[in-house]
Amino acid sequence: MKTTLSSLALLVSVISFGQTFNGTSGNIQDNQELIRSVNVNGLPTSINQTTFGLEQVCLSITHSWDADVTVTLEAPDGTQIALFSAVGGDGDDFDGTCLREDASASIVTQNAPFSGTFKPMNPLGAANNNQNPNGTWKLRVYDSANGDEGTLDSWSITFGNDPATYQPFLSSNLPIVILNTNNQGIPDEPKIDAHMKLIDNGPGNINYVSDFPNAYNNQIGIERRGSSSGDFPQKSYGFETRDINGTVKDTTLLGMPSEHDWILYAPYNDKSCMRNILTYELANKMQHYASRTILCELVLNGQYQGIYTLMEKIKRDPNRVDIAKLLPTDISGDDVTGGYIIKIDKTTGSNNDGWTSPYQSEDNSDITFLYHYPKADEIVQQQKDYIQAYVDSFETALAGPSFADPNTGYRKYTIPETFIDFLILNEISKNVDGYRLSTFLHKEKDSNGGKLRMGPMWDFNLSWWNADYCSGDNVTGWQYDFPNTCPGGWQVPTWWTRMLEDPWFQDELKCRWTTLRQSFLSNDSLYGKIDSIAQYIGLAKDRHFDKWPLLGVYTWPNPSPIPADYPGEVAALKAWILDRATWIDNNIPGTCHLGIIEQEIASLSVYPNPFNEDLHVSWFSAGISNTRIKLFDLNGSEISSMEKTPAYGMNEVKLNTLSSALSSGIYWVEIQEGTSISRIKVVKN
Repeated sequence: MKTTLSSLALLVSVISFGQTFNGTSGNIQDNQELIRSVNVNGLPTSINQTTFGLEQVCLSITHSWDADVTVTLEAPDGTQIALFSAVGGDGDDFDGTCLREDASASIVTQNAPFSGTFKPMNPLGAANNNQNPNGTWKLRVYDSANGDEGTLDSWSITFGNDPATYQPFLSSNLPIVILNTNNQGIPDEPKIDAHMKLIDNGPGNINYVSDFPNAYNNQIGIERRGSSSGDFPQKSYGFETRDINGTVKDTTLLGMPSEHDWILYAPYNDKSCMRNILTYELANKMQHYASRTILCELVLNGQYQGIYTLMEKIKRDPNRVDIAKLLPTDISGDDVTGGYIIKIDKTTGSNNDGWTSPYQSEDNSDITFLYHYPKADEIVQQQKDYIQAYVDSFETALAGPSFADPNTGYRKYTIPETFIDFLILNEISKNVDGYRLSTFLHKEKDSNGGKLRMGPMWDFNLSWWNADYCSGDNVTGWQYDFPNTCPGGWQVPTWWTRMLEDPWFQDELKCRWTTLRQSFLSNDSLYGKIDSIAQYIGLAKDRHFDKWPLLGVYTWPNPSPIPADYPGEVAALKAWILDRATWIDNNIPGTCHLGIIEQEIASLSVYPNPFNEDLHVSWFSAGISNTRIKLFDLNGSEISSMEKTPAYGMNEVKLNTLSSALSSGIYWVEIQEGTSISRIKVVKN
């Protein structure tokens, strides 16, 4: 009985006053993990979120670049809690930094040096799961870069009767992605083995973390991705789907066409969570391929990570960039002419094989082209020589005195309508990276058209009023004129500046802009899309911003003023779009000539123009030869054709079967009778 009373007294003492356990120090070395342990004993055999449990973790770290440091707490049962990662930027030190759930400010939103009490990046309450706290607790400190080693000076954990709590993530109207890396950190490269579950019960249904993973349940290889975004606490990931044996396997995810390369994009500094999605959907409506996107919520190793966008990676694929497969043996004739995907981008890491253009930007900066498909380690020399020579020929023609000649100038080598649409999307969004980074071009074989096309669109997270540098937040000015706005660094080719010296290009640009502003680039259409996404992420956005409390807080490179809440973010985005689009309306050059551009067939008329469902073609015929009528999109792809034996006099056909399924945009109707050909531009509302 005496022993029992003594034990009870000890328990009461612990519960009343709590207990702190101190760990040991150690050196933090580049690209290595420092692990320090502390043995906890004498506590109750179960910790919880109500009466007694883990309260806080305190530490001091000397380091000259805090953002390189990731600190994780590991409990005796193996539960790992990432306390912070990629915080503090290039600031120095964590000085007496304590992490508690009841702190008023998150460490994610604060600045170095970190001194005081902060809410951790992931909830301490996850450790208060009724486990036995007596045993070994570990602090894992990882330095992710070179040249800035430091020291873990001290650390401690405290238990008491004010335990940390948290609300677990249970369900969502968005698909749920659950990743398990067995607590391995995910490196920048190479990919590590992991397991992914994907839960999707369909539109209008709730998805539960506990549901059977009906959309995917298998192995993946995963790595971090992103350049400037790689420094954010919320990481983006690239992953490949694999089978149970770890072999790469093409897979359909959430209705997107089968492939094995995928991206989980983290919209950390895009507080609307929609800028990329908005841009890609507009590109698709403009009849260009852009990555398909699905909003979802992510759980990584049991810890909620917020809203993500599951999306396709840019790949050569019949359902993505639809160009010919280029084999190493395709080194001559038509075989070597396509297909290629190249890009203008930073030369970083393994992304550094290509060539430098002989033509510099307006501020005399070099323009670098990189191989994307075939990959740099797969493309053979004959293919390198061909695509470089083709791009050089295009640039030489564009720079020459006859650049505007449709037969010998830049139009000989390009589909100029794709350059127009590329300009429109980069300009209406004022994409600060536009034209100069993440800028893709592709080319098909000569036998399939074989000219340069801009796109796909990519990486618009710093667009639509989301960059406070290089005039990215201004509603005025042209983004293609970047060298004069923000000289130095990665720069824009002179292509669009030169093309705009061509009256034909100006007029085509004006016409395309005018038409799009009457359809899905109208203010009402853009606002409707923004509102629909905002409504869709509904409750998910509350969880996201509880995890990442960034609303009202400056996050690089958000422009000012910083809206205080999510409705404010949406309202500010709409207001900026209105002003930006209005400025373009008033300043875009050229004259729009909708309608007939050639008139060799007598009394030819195509109406109504613009049209909705039915499109009529009427013309005068001598009744000598058959009439062929074709419908093309702006890329020159034939959508449909028909042939009619005309009677002498006026003839008419109704193209309702051709037009009913078309998306909004500009099309061409071509009518040929004998040797006479006429082409008329038409607009589908």
